[in-house]
Amino acid sequence: MPSTDPLRILFLTPQLPYPPHQGTALRNWGLLSHLARRHRVSLLSFVAPEQEPRPAPPLSAVCARIETVPQPVRSLSRRLRDLLLTRQPDMALRLESPLFRRRLTAWLAQERFDVVHVEGIELACYLDLLTEARPRPFILFDDHNCEYLLQRRAFLTDLTHPARWHAAAYSLVQWLRLRRFEAWVCRQADRVVAVSEADSAALRSLVPGLSPIVLPNGIDVDAYRPDTPPAPGMGQAALVFTGKMDFRPNVDAVLWFAQEVLPRIRQEIPEAHFWIVGQRPHPRLDPLRSDPAVTLTGRVEEIQPYIAGAAVYVIPIRMGGGTRLKLLEAMAMERAVVSTRLGAEGFPVQDGEELLLADTPEEFAAAVLSLLRDPGRRETLGRAGRRFVQTYYDWRVLIPRLEAAYPHSGLRPPEGKQPRDPASEDSQRPGEDP
Repeated sequence: MPSTDPLRILFLTPQLPYPPHQGTALRNWGLLSHLARRHRVSLLSFVAPEQEPRPAPPLSAVCARIETVPQPVRSLSRRLRDLLLTRQPDMALRLESPLFRRRLTAWLAQERFDVVHVEGIELACYLDLLTEARPRPFILFDDHNCEYLLQRRAFLTDLTHPARWHAAAYSLVQWLRLRRFEAWVCRQADRVVAVSEADSAALRSLVPGLSPIVLPNGIDVDAYRPDTPPAPGMGQAALVFTGKMDFRPNVDAVLWFAQEVLPRIRQEIPEAHFWIVGQRPHPRLDPLRSDPAVTLTGRVEEIQPYIAGAAVYVIPIRMGGGTRLKLLEAMAMERAVVSTRLGAEGFPVQDGEELLLADTPEEFAAAVLSLLRDPGRRETLGRAGRRFVQTYYDWRVLIPRLEAAYPHSGLRPPEGKQPRDPASEDSQRPGEDP
């Protein structure tokens, strides 16, 4: 009979998971904090420049052991040299740190870990230490984004704009290099986790015979209350986007919305205002600061009040992979959402049921306008969205699936509802009879 004893689990993360102010940290905090309820969880993490090096009390409370290392700084000249003189993708070198390597070597010598979570491809440069460790731990690679797919989409998007051809050239090189590197990483791991069926299919195309488990992004639904008071001064026609604002797909999304969609909306509803909420706004966004119809907040302590203030939450994503936690956050707070199809990729939502989908500037503006003019429909979509997230994407629903993939866990995947496949003609709405 397989053992159900707690496992010793080590997390390797690119930044401290708490406070969870952006997508990577949100996922890592959700995984780590819920697994710690049943297992002994330790954390070896980089610390981002804007983070406090001392772990926050909630993180210390759930981890048996924590150690941090400052993120390495790679100059532009170093990145250019690596681009020209190596065949490695940028992400394979981004977090290469002799200090982190020494600390991980020491940890593996001091303690036997049953499972090591490699949270993202940036940490794959340490796989050699894990595969050579004795006893060798079970290596789980959590691919937060299918990175080669992200760069392919970035290349195709930027290729259509001559002013962005330099970025397209960079993405082309990274796309080709990441195909090789991501395939190698998947082969080194004992288990690969993808965040969506689309990412799983893309990884399987790289590595024949690979069988990733799909563990979508989740949230603690109780932390996103629909009755949260909105942030001050947001007005009745606030359009909100949240995210890490130096992340290329987010930068592209808000620029496209502000330049191509927002003017169409304001022609009919002049009081509409676009709120861009998130840390590290990229210099490409600086021209938006002089636009009276746009507010860039920078980093905020809590994202919920800004989501609560949204008349419509917008996800104008045009490049990227993985799944967007921002969609779950907005739906959990009963906000009406308009998204591109790519922005909602990986979630089996249906247009007109939990949200509205639109891909062209004209369609996107029309969808937002229809919701601004119809509070009743906003409310209906919001309630449906929260039910959807509660049913399928609360961490309490998702974590047992991950535990069942561990070696000797003795656990079975949950037998409850699984997200429907929207491509299937037989897919049902939650609560419908067959």
